[in-house]
Amino acid sequence: MVHSKISFSHFSGQAIVVALLAIMAGAGCQSAPPSTPVVATTPAALQVNVEDPDNPEAAAARPTYPDGYPNFAGSLSAASVQMSNEEATALQAQLTSLGAARESGAITEAEYQSRLAELRRLAAQHGAETQAQITN
Repeated sequence: MVHSKISFSHFSGQAIVVALLAIMAGAGCQSAPPSTPVVATTPAALQVNVEDPDNPEAAAARPTYPDGYPNFAGSLSAASVQMSNEEATALQAQLTSLGAARESGAITEAEYQSRLAELRRLAAQHGAETQAQITN
């Protein structure tokens, strides 16, 4: 069995001290666990609140974690007023009747394309108008 000796004689004293400090600093770079665990509550279902721009109220304070980061576990608010259920139902009925009229032959293909173009034009204008309202 051959024994070998480890010799540090070719290193200076300062180099050894610096190496030891670096090893100790690297071993000590661990964060302590939080003293009390934070448990985020999970809502039973996603809830979205729509705010009415004609009736503004003070914005509710958003919940945050103890470290300051936002907590999105609660209910969310929509950025802008969305289409109401009644408007969606009316639009769905209009589009359904337009499709049924096309299939039954009650309107010509040209008439269908004309109404479709009108609805697409309305959608394009509505997007621009809504964007203008948001920026103002």
